[in-house]
Amino acid sequence: QVQLVESGGGLVQPGGSLRLSCAASGFTLRYFVMSWNRQAPGKEREFVARISPGGVTNYADSVKGRFTISTDFATNTLYLQMNSLKPEDTAMYYCTRNYGPYWGQGTQVTVSS
Repeated sequence: QVQLVESGGGLVQPGGSLRLSCAASGFTLRYFVMSWNRQAPGKEREFVARISPGGVTNYADSVKGRFTISTDFATNTLYLQMNSLKPEDTAMYYCTRNYGPYWGQGTQVTVSS
């Protein structure tokens, strides 16, 4: 069955970097639109980034220029490289297969000094 398992979250200082990973199983990543979404405490879930099977990427305005979404088809893994992190990036981050949709369990990112 479809499974998405995120990892790589943690506590980082403002200005720091993290790379989130999403190990996909039960389907082949290269054929699907994949996204990262996030939800901060007390707020609605919001879109962060998306990548199409052809490699076209889209980003929320709030992360454009700081975050990069990518895929490794050899390992069937989705990534989110996050640079210049800000306290407002603090949230639970979810990997999503848009067709379904299917969601992972999330990985917590906390940006604080």
